Formats: sequence, C-alpha cells, structure tokens
Amino acid sequence: MTFKIEEIQAKSIISATKVPSADYVINPYTGCQFGCMYCFASFMGRFVGESNQNWGNYVYVKSNAVELIQKDILRLMKKSPHPRVILSTVTDPYQGLEKKYRLTRGILQTFASHQYQGRIGVLTKSPMILDDLDILKKIPNVEVGITITTSDDKLSRFLEIAAPSASARLKTLRALNDAGIQTYAFVGPLLPHMKHKPELLDKLFSEIKAAGTSTVKVEYLNLPQYVRSRMNDVIQQESEEIQVIYQNSQSENYREALEAIIRGYLDKYEFRLYFDEIVHHISKQNLVENNG
Repeated sequence: MTFKIEEIQAKSIISATKVPSADYVINPYTGCQFGCMYCFASFMGRFVGESNQNWGNYVYVKSNAVELIQKDILRLMKKSPHPRVILSTVTDPYQGLEKKYRLTRGILQTFASHQYQGRIGVLTKSPMILDDLDILKKIPNVEVGITITTSDDKLSRFLEIAAPSASARLKTLRALNDAGIQTYAFVGPLLPHMKHKPELLDKLFSEIKAAGTSTVKVEYLNLPQYVRSRMNDVIQQESEEIQVIYQNSQSENYREALEAIIRGYLDKYEFRLYFDEIVHHISKQNLVENNG
C-alpha cells in the first residue's frame, strides 16, 4: 500500500485539552507514520476521510502550523499564568516527516524566542527529539516524555512495527537526562504481556531508572471497538495464553492483579507516579463487553 502524505492548511493549531497535565495541545500532523497497532488516536482519521483500519498509512501535514502558533502565542501570553501546552496527544511530533517539515522544531522555537513561562511538554517515541536539544534548553519550563512500552526490542516490534526500537528510546531518555532536560517515561499502553511475564516490567523499570528518570506515567491498554478490531488479527498470531490475557485486559480483576505488580516495582525503583494514579480509560463499548 502506498503511504499517503498530504499538505493541508489548518484553520487552527492549538486546542483546549482535558489531559490533566496540560491546558492546550498542539498536533502538527494528523495521522502518524509509526502506526502502532494499539493507538487510540486512529479515530482522528474520520476528520480527514480516513478509516481506522488505514491508521499508519497516511499523514496530513499542517504546513502552516508554525505561522499559526506565532499568532496564537500572543494570545496565550496574555493569560496569567501562561497555560501549559503539550505536543502532542494524537500524533507523534517527531515522526519521520518532521525531518523534512520541521514543524515541531518551528513551534518550539516560537516558545523559546518568546521565553514562554508556561510548561511546554513534548511526548514522543523518537530519538529525533535530540536534534532539537538546543531549542529545548532555551525554553524556561520544558518537560519531555518518552513513550517506552517495553525494553524488549522484539516485543516492541510486535505492536509498534514502524516506531523506533525500545532500546533507541531508552538511549534517548538517557541523553535527555544527561543534557539536563526534565523527563518522564510514559509506560503506556501497558502491554498485557507484562502480566504474563512480570519480569519484563521489572526489566523495563530497571532500565528507565538506569537512564536517569525517576518519574513514570503508567496507563492501561485501552481497547475500544475500533482498536480491538485492528488488534485481533495481530493477537491471533500469539499463544492462547497471551490471547486470553488480552481478552481479559479490560476487566477490573485484570487491572487489580496487574496494579499490585506495578506498584511493587514502583516502590522497588522509587519512582514518582505521574498523576499519582495508573490511568485507565474505559469506553462505553468496553463497559458493554465486560458487563454483557
């Protein structure tokens, strides 16, 4: 299948968000080259005429993103205190196309040049963020989250086929810490494999700590129907035991059992838990399926 890239003129680039750690979100792209099988953000396809099943095969580039933020930042700076902003929630701001378009870099340069005082958060799976260390250091209040679902490159490839390897992300986390950037690791979604083999979670937390990060955000796997239908074909390639774990991954019993494991390792490695809770988004679809 041919990968589709389309440049568009966005009407706006900044939106209010319900994410607890931010007031506004910036998504320079619609769609994502990484195309992770579990990604809930595939629902964004409906806004550009793409199906959920086509996730990972298209990106719409908001080519005027930098121009828009140069105007919007003046409005943000009139607020006191300056609002918290995150890049990004439904795309990766450092997917491969960023190498060409440099939209994320231009947006960050805008915040740096205005010495914006609100917290600027960046969440990515990509080592490409290290290209912008010079800019990150100029932003007064910046925080970078690196999404790392496992330390096992083979398991990472299972559901994150086009994303940077797990080992590359851990190296990126270490490099950011070495550069003095405030970081956290986003262990999300928490792959159900971790319940089958808790030692995988132990190893992951150990390596995150060794990279110099002391804060983790942990989020359970969210399986609304539109994600479940995409995941089914992949899960069927796994052992029956893994299939059962995935099928039960939305149940309260599953979460309670896994949470005990997680909290044991959080204590072992003295991590601070982002939001002070393990995040779980349960959809109406999941409620019907689990109670039906």
